[in-house]
Amino acid sequence: MDYSGSLRKMKTEYNQQTGDINYFFNMDGQAVCNMNELVGQEITLTFAGKINCTHCGKNIRKTYSDGLCYPCLIKLPQADMCILKPEQCHFHKGTCRDEAWGLANCFIPHTLYLARSSNIKIGITRDHQHFTRWVDQGASEAMAIGTFPNRLEVGLAEVAISEKLSDKTNWRKMLTNDITDKNFEDYVEIAKNTLDDEQKKHLLETRQTFQFNYPVNQYPEKVKSFKLDKCRFFSNVLTGIKGQYLIFGNEVINIRSHSGYGITLTTG
Repeated sequence: MDYSGSLRKMKTEYNQQTGDINYFFNMDGQAVCNMNELVGQEITLTFAGKINCTHCGKNIRKTYSDGLCYPCLIKLPQADMCILKPEQCHFHKGTCRDEAWGLANCFIPHTLYLARSSNIKIGITRDHQHFTRWVDQGASEAMAIGTFPNRLEVGLAEVAISEKLSDKTNWRKMLTNDITDKNFEDYVEIAKNTLDDEQKKHLLETRQTFQFNYPVNQYPEKVKSFKLDKCRFFSNVLTGIKGQYLIFGNEVINIRSHSGYGITLTTG
């Protein structure tokens, strides 16, 4: 069966009781195929050579930040530098690219969290999407440690903690399942000892740990990534899915980095 359209990052479903993750191939914002059912089967990805901006739809040669064209990159609030570095929020200066968007997305509760992958990392996300965030990062375990009233405040907390605790994931180790076994509580103490008294007020006294089980039959021994720009036709047995990566033995492809690409997925 063929599924064709403009690619977006895979949609996910998380079962809190079992920790299992379900993945769905996403064309034009619509879930078209349960990818878990294809693990262990041969699939084909064909790139038609056409890329469209995921916001305005313009035909482009190169994408930026989740499939945007350059004009959208420099004008959309969701692509501003303060999204990558929330401690640089400039809303109070009256220079937000879209104040309504900023109020709806940045001035809402945000989660400060710890995630287990190649290491224990500190991170932030909006409260309503923390499961999506953790799954996209390929975390095997995660714990919310604080709730802050807005993106700026949680960003300042993250920056302070990141001086002692990494805020990055080694994606290669994540894909080979080289996972640290260090204790979360040791890192909670690092956060407590790093933040100032006002920031500490937003830390949670009761914390819950969430486990994530990915549909992987076989992890790579050595990761080799590929992009469809150079390999427009790729066919192989899908051996697993983790984060936003499809795994084919030792070869992997980051689906999110292909947002906006005109793709055909062939199964069966």
